[in-house]
Amino acid sequence: MDGTLGAGGHARGILARSSPKGVLLGLDIDTDAIDIARKNLADFGDRCIIHKNSYANIKNSLEIVGWGKVDGIILDLGISSMQIDRAEKGFSFQKDAPLDMRFDRQSGLTAGDLVNSLSEEEIASIIWEYGDESRSRQIARSIVMHRPINTTLQLADVIVKAYKGNRGKRHPATKTFQALRIAVNDEMKVLEKGLIYTLDSLNSGGILAIITFHSLEDRKVKQFFQKESKDCLCPPEQIICDCDHTATIKRITKKPVTPSTEEILKNPRARSAKLRVVMKK
Repeated sequence: MDGTLGAGGHARGILARSSPKGVLLGLDIDTDAIDIARKNLADFGDRCIIHKNSYANIKNSLEIVGWGKVDGIILDLGISSMQIDRAEKGFSFQKDAPLDMRFDRQSGLTAGDLVNSLSEEEIASIIWEYGDESRSRQIARSIVMHRPINTTLQLADVIVKAYKGNRGKRHPATKTFQALRIAVNDEMKVLEKGLIYTLDSLNSGGILAIITFHSLEDRKVKQFFQKESKDCLCPPEQIICDCDHTATIKRITKKPVTPSTEEILKNPRARSAKLRVVMKK
């Protein structure tokens, strides 16, 4: 299963290498991505099954296709290059567009809804927690002062004003846009739920591979894998184990796999990627 299908790049690689009998279930909640993936993967015929669904609801999709469990799952978390490049989705501050940021544009609140309705304290909390932005309070104050804010460039300009000219190499709006995107799509809760359900949906010996792009999601994946690879979760000072926890996985990558210099030169957006892989016991 490819739980974050996107345009189908990972899916194509899996289908090609599992030929001739391998079958893949691809999930995504972005309707535009699904349309593109269907075209890109059409030559694999019925070996590729595509559902509009979140990887956190994997059990629902497995039930629909009549599968019990799967032999492998890949999750490529965060936002795709395709989504960044489509200005109308509102993920990027490079071009002006409505403040949307929803992966699934058919449901939920937009980034515009959040910045124009939440309190200064709530906005600051989102920017700090999900963006690790040291100027979260100044940015939140600037947002509230300049409301309503309806487009990406309006928001980016408001954030730049909050920086008061103290700009580094990274655009001042980068962390705030990341934080709003995570909040709009409830990405951390989806990840927490998804980690449990994807692992439970693997056959014994099955592989779970997860690619992360920022420290918040990578920390959750790392901690989950550490916990599930241990037979005991009791404090070190406790002599007798009473937690009844047994390891469910074996870590294939003790440390995350990161892109080479050559790969980063070819694809600069891969620079922060971390790949972690485990095997189900």
